[in-house]
Amino acid sequence: MLAIIGGTGLYDVEGLELVSEEEVDTPFGTPSAPLCTLKTGDREILFLPRHGKGHSFLPHEINYRANMYALKQAGARMVLGFSAVGSLREEIAPGDFSIPSQYLDLTKGKREGTFFGNGIAAHVSTAVPTCPALSGWVKQVAQEKAVKLHMDKTYACVEGPRLGTKAESFFMRRAGCDLVGMTNVPEVFLAREAQLSYATICIATDYDCWLDDPDQHVTVQAVIERFNASLAKARELLMALLALPLPTIDEDYRKALEMAVLTPDSALNEEQLAMLEVLRA
Repeated sequence: MLAIIGGTGLYDVEGLELVSEEEVDTPFGTPSAPLCTLKTGDREILFLPRHGKGHSFLPHEINYRANMYALKQAGARMVLGFSAVGSLREEIAPGDFSIPSQYLDLTKGKREGTFFGNGIAAHVSTAVPTCPALSGWVKQVAQEKAVKLHMDKTYACVEGPRLGTKAESFFMRRAGCDLVGMTNVPEVFLAREAQLSYATICIATDYDCWLDDPDQHVTVQAVIERFNASLAKARELLMALLALPLPTIDEDYRKALEMAVLTPDSALNEEQLAMLEVLRA
């Protein structure tokens, strides 16, 4: 099953039938909002707004573990996110879509970034953090719909909630980053730990603050206005994706935990085993 995580401004998906809306709990607390099951034709998908229904959570306040665990527990095997980002490259213009394939974590330890610890030792590879099959599926449909989509970009995730300095913007550019946002970490890494295929469609709203022209520097007003202007295009792309069969995911991608968990099951209690059973499913 496919799950959609909505970003800034994407708190629901118009044109889909609401099948159910459920308050759920997880071993890591409650997710950002009730988990919605939506339907189009014969296909059901899951939907969760990352920041909550009324955008009530700052990036570092989001319970990423609960979000990803709830989606996996509900039957998701693929997760497609939507995110507003700043562009660190002139060729990625405001309004353009991008899919990152790499991430640079510049958060500061305020976020719970792993399902493991507290008696379970595990080290999951994130050399290839996003799913090539899921990204390729989006690319194919974007080309058919003539939607400009930049592929294989590097996303720098900053702590926020403040907007960055020019020095930080130039640092990220020199580090090889193409996009900057506040929410995809630890989301992308938790997806790997949960053996979920993951990709994010990033919508550029600004040029951060590295350009000389101050009128191009990021502001909250510009983010909201430009993201809202792109939502119709994003929804159109999503509906086109949902009209097609889901991609076939490489089985190796679904085996991230196979050799990653060092603690033997015999050393775990019932709650730990139950949590691992969900992640391994």
